[in-house]
Amino acid sequence: MVFTSDVFLFAFLPIVLAIYYILPRYRNEFLTIASYVFYGWWDPRFVLLMMTSTVVDYVAGAVIASPASSPRRRKAALVAAIVTDLGLLGFFKYYTFTAENLNHLLATFGAGSLPLLHVVLPIGISFYTFESMSYTIDVYRGIVRPARTFADLACFVSLFPHLVAGPIVRYNILAAQIAQRTHTIERFSRGVAIFILGFAKKILLANPMGAVADAVFSARSPDAADAWFGVAAYAFQIYFDFCGYSDMAVGLGRMLGFEIPKNFASPYLSESITDFWRRWHISLSTWLRDYLYIPLGGNQKGPRRTYLNLALVMLLGGLWHGANWTFLVWGAIHGTILGTERWAGNRPLYSRFPRPMRIAFTFVLVLITWVFFRATSLSGALAYLNSMAGRATGASPLLALEIHTPYNLTIAVICVLASFQPLEAYEWANQNVSWPLLLLFLLAIAVMWTQAFNPFLYFQF
Repeated sequence: MVFTSDVFLFAFLPIVLAIYYILPRYRNEFLTIASYVFYGWWDPRFVLLMMTSTVVDYVAGAVIASPASSPRRRKAALVAAIVTDLGLLGFFKYYTFTAENLNHLLATFGAGSLPLLHVVLPIGISFYTFESMSYTIDVYRGIVRPARTFADLACFVSLFPHLVAGPIVRYNILAAQIAQRTHTIERFSRGVAIFILGFAKKILLANPMGAVADAVFSARSPDAADAWFGVAAYAFQIYFDFCGYSDMAVGLGRMLGFEIPKNFASPYLSESITDFWRRWHISLSTWLRDYLYIPLGGNQKGPRRTYLNLALVMLLGGLWHGANWTFLVWGAIHGTILGTERWAGNRPLYSRFPRPMRIAFTFVLVLITWVFFRATSLSGALAYLNSMAGRATGASPLLALEIHTPYNLTIAVICVLASFQPLEAYEWANQNVSWPLLLLFLLAIAVMWTQAFNPFLYFQF
C-alpha cells in the first residue's frame, strides 16, 4: 500500500484514524495491527519477516538488560541480533548480486557456480532492519531502556508512517511517545498540512519529472541538452519523491500524536558535499555516523584512518541503496569528495567562490553522481556521462519534442523555485493557509487520478 493511492487515502487512513481516536485504550496495539495490514497489503508473507526481526531484537534487548546476564552473554545476544538482522537483509537484498559476481569469478577458474535464486526484495527491509537493529545496539550501549513490552517494540518497528521508506527513526526518539503522547487539534492540523505538502510534492512535481528522466535515461544516445535536462529531472524526481514521502510520514505521525524527525533540509542549497550530507537523508547519514563511522574510529585515529573510514562508510551507504556496482561507485565518488573536503579543512576546493557559485558547483557535482545512482549499469552510466559531455552521436530529435513540452518545462521551473529556497514543509505548515492547502490537495488528487506513472523510488531500497 502506498500513501498516494485511493485505498490509502479514502479507506485505510480514515478508518485507522477513526478507530484510533475512538479507542480509549490499546491504541499502540491497534496501530501495530493496522501497520501489519498496511505492510502486508503487497505480500502478507513479508509481515512474518518483519515480525521475526522484531522478536529477535526484543529477546536480545531483554537478555542484554537483564541484571543476571554476564558481559559475555550480553555480547552474545547483541551479536546474535545483529547477525540475524543483517543476515535477513543480506539474503533478500544481496544474494543474487553476490551469487552472480561470484559465479563470474569462479567461471574464470573453471570452477562450479552458486545457484541463482529468484529472491523478491521485501519493501522497506533496509529501513526497518536498521531501526530494529539500532534498538538492540542502543540497549547494549545503555542509551535506552529495553521496551516495556513486546507490543511497544512491535509498534515502533511497524509504525506505518515511517515503515517502508523512512525516515530511519531510532527507538530512543519514539520510546517516550509510545508510552505516552499528547493529541491536540493543532498538532493534528499541522500534521494534515505537512501531509498535503508532501503529497503535492510527490504527485505534482516528482512524478512529471520522473517521466522525463525515464524517457531520457532510456534513450540510446541523447544529446547534451537532453542529457542534462534528464539528469536534472531525475534530481528533482528523487528529491521530491523521497522528501515528499518523508513529509507525509511526519504529517501522519503528528496525526497520531508522534513527532517524527525531519529527513531533509533544502539539500540543493548545499555549498559542499559535506554540507549536502548534513541536509540529505539526514536519518541515514546520522545512522551511518553513529553506528558505523564512530565505532570505526571516526576522526580520532589520524588522517589516514579518517579518510579510510569515510570511504568505507560511503561505500556501505551506497551498497545500502541497492545491490549494483553503480551504487558502490556512487558511494565511492561521494566518499572521495568528502575525504578531499576534509583534507581541505571541511571546505570544498571552490570555497573562495561566492555563495551562489558554491551552490551551483555542488549541485553540478550532485547531478554527475546521480547518473550512477539512476543508471542500471556502469556502462550505461558512462555512456550517459558521455552524452552530457556532448560526445554522443545519433541523437534522435524526437526525444527533445517529447521532453521539452510547455508542461514539463513549467514543472521544471517550479522544481527549481521549490528546491533552491530554505523553507521545508515544516515551516510552510506553520502558516495559516488552510484554504490554499485544501485546493492544493484537491488538485493533487485530481492529477493523481490521471497519472499512470506513480512509483515511490525509495521502495526499491
